[in-house]
Amino acid sequence: MKYEQLRSLIKSPVFYNKDIALGDNHIFGSQLTAWVKKGYITRLKNGIYCFNSELDSISGEHVSSIIYEPSYLSLEKALSYHGIIPEIVHTYTLVTTKTNRIFNNIKGKFAYQHIKKSLFWGYTEEINTGGRFLIAEPEKALLDFLYLKMASINNQEDVNSFRFNLTDLNISKLKKYAKAYDVKKIFTLVNLCLQ
Repeated sequence: MKYEQLRSLIKSPVFYNKDIALGDNHIFGSQLTAWVKKGYITRLKNGIYCFNSELDSISGEHVSSIIYEPSYLSLEKALSYHGIIPEIVHTYTLVTTKTNRIFNNIKGKFAYQHIKKSLFWGYTEEINTGGRFLIAEPEKALLDFLYLKMASINNQEDVNSFRFNLTDLNISKLKKYAKAYDVKKIFTLVNLCLQ
């Protein structure tokens, strides 16, 4: 297969190896490697590529949701997105039911942290100009953060160091969601956040 044939076959900016294998299309790994070297395509992860001519149209948020599934943006990235922490977060932080992983590619650094399946909820689908992605609701992002960082948060001073802005949070939803974690320290940390 020639590169021009690939371009006419694949209509989206991001494509998977399985997209190429549809029908009678045959492509060798060496062809993909050559196209990467020539600057035609970029490998986002093994088996996932994007066309370089369309790189600017793909957001890091969209890439984060497709390179390691299931996952949703949470923790620092979602807290920043929702205005709960003042910092600009460059690493895309996500939770997943799979094992912890870190990926680096042209669109950024993507850090995935494991969370048990019973806590994999509380997210919505968002769409920006660069594609679709899943992101935690503000209350869930805060709880995921407290849950996964629980061992290093012990007192009011620790909580204050994060400079949480909780003015727009739905406090009743936060407390309701906290019950699902079924961890006593989560309630303690939530109360410290609300002081």
